[in-house]
Amino acid sequence: MKQRTIKKAVEVVGIGLHKGVPVNLKLEPMPENSGIVFYRNDKGVTIPLGIESVVDTKMATVIGKNGVVVSTIEHLMSAITAFGIDNLRIILDNDEVPIMDGSAISFCLLLKEAGILEQNENKKFIKIKKEVEVAVDGKYAKVIPSEDTSYAFKINFDHPAIGEQYYRFKFSTQNYIDQIAKARTFGFLKEVQYLRSIGLALGGSLDNAIVLDDKKILNENLRYNDEFVRHKILDAIGDMRLLGYNIIGSYDAFSSGHHVNHLLTKKIFADSKNYEIVTIDNKVEEKVFVTSAQTAY
Repeated sequence: MKQRTIKKAVEVVGIGLHKGVPVNLKLEPMPENSGIVFYRNDKGVTIPLGIESVVDTKMATVIGKNGVVVSTIEHLMSAITAFGIDNLRIILDNDEVPIMDGSAISFCLLLKEAGILEQNENKKFIKIKKEVEVAVDGKYAKVIPSEDTSYAFKINFDHPAIGEQYYRFKFSTQNYIDQIAKARTFGFLKEVQYLRSIGLALGGSLDNAIVLDDKKILNENLRYNDEFVRHKILDAIGDMRLLGYNIIGSYDAFSSGHHVNHLLTKKIFADSKNYEIVTIDNKVEEKVFVTSAQTAY
């Protein structure tokens, strides 16, 4: 299997979730072995994707360098992971990836527009060799050795519209588009009101998030009956891409978030016996990654 980038540059304008201001996002092809890099063209700073670049995980996954940051990268990185993109330059003129509709489907459509380009170098994966787990305050996330890739997640909210939800997702591009990509981020009205009082969540609305009061969902419809837990999987896929490669292994979590996911990626890299970097044959590509973005729709 070969590395991938996009065939042509594409761009979109959206609103940042926290500042509520327009953000120009552009994706550009990159050569083999370049990896994923973010570039703040308003600051002239390049930030490589990787766990060493993570500077904050409280409200979103935030990477930075020399005091310049890019926030809320997880939805975009989730879509990039689903399409098997290895080399890409992500250009922004502000400090947030645009929230779009609160899911990853807009980024999937952007990648479809760009097209997928097979490159000459072999594609690398991080294969999980030993079970690794992180537990914090009753929440946990772990990875388990497996010959394929899956994400299982359980949540349990004391809210009548959510309650307990569980979903297991077997990774492939088509499965991602069908089962995960449209799941939106969610939040509680009282939390949104507090965040706005301190100058955050200014771009949040019913158009880009599921919002709940104490008893019900304020949006008209859900996209999936269990949209909440599916969005947690969407986030986890994006967070785990901070390892630098798509993983081969099973991810399993209970109520995990960006912070626990980050701790998990750090723990994986803390011991070289936990993983190995591998290449795999083209038969896997036929099962997991679509050979053309067109065939995913």
